[in-house]
Amino acid sequence: MSQFVDKLKRTSIIGPTMGFHTAARSPSQPRMLVVALVEAGSGRLKKIAAGADAGLLSVADLITGAKAIKQASRAVPDIPWGGWLEGTGGEGFGKLGADFIVFAASSPLFGEVKMGRVLEVEPSMEASLLKAADDLPVDAVLIAIGDGPLAWRDLMLFQRCASILNKPVLALVSSVVTASELGALWEAGVAGVVVRAGVEGGIAGIRQMIDKLPPLAAKQKKAQPLLPRTSGEAGMAEEEEEEEEE
Repeated sequence: MSQFVDKLKRTSIIGPTMGFHTAARSPSQPRMLVVALVEAGSGRLKKIAAGADAGLLSVADLITGAKAIKQASRAVPDIPWGGWLEGTGGEGFGKLGADFIVFAASSPLFGEVKMGRVLEVEPSMEASLLKAADDLPVDAVLIAIGDGPLAWRDLMLFQRCASILNKPVLALVSSVVTASELGALWEAGVAGVVVRAGVEGGIAGIRQMIDKLPPLAAKQKKAQPLLPRTSGEAGMAEEEEEEEEE
């Protein structure tokens, strides 16, 4: 199994909670994950990715991607590394040698791969399509919203997606994300944030803010079965309507 997906499963909190808090959390309790997004060929990876739970390389093609992931895994072997090939997909994903991959919903279909799979979706996608992701062979969903400050509308979209999906939700956020924004995302049900890393100490600072977030009680979604209406019930409803007309 993918190391990153395993971390997500232990961390993911299903269902948002309300209210903002500042209490400290226990190290043994689930915490939001941090994924360091770096460009292929970036130097000083060990210092840039310090504090991250996983690394994600943004690469242009499968050949350079496979090489970059191998180099990153050697430079920082204590975290799993994934590949995000924007505009690329298909069967070649299996050649990356990554722990997990991130791909857009518009990417070509590919067969079985021994990697974690993170599907990037539009946050405003229709609820029926968004819910369909739960039935797809993917392990998590990534939502990307602008590089600016988190707006209330953004938070509404994240909370909407987290409440619809049973899979872990990841959020692509700005490298200057604040503690209050992280707290809002955590309480909205986001299991992890993907941050563009480039400055030494940037990811470590975000990790410190996350470690100070309060614990959230896990919630299990309860399925609401739809019971078909019997013919007898339908007949009673029709009789009631006729009596009202008379």
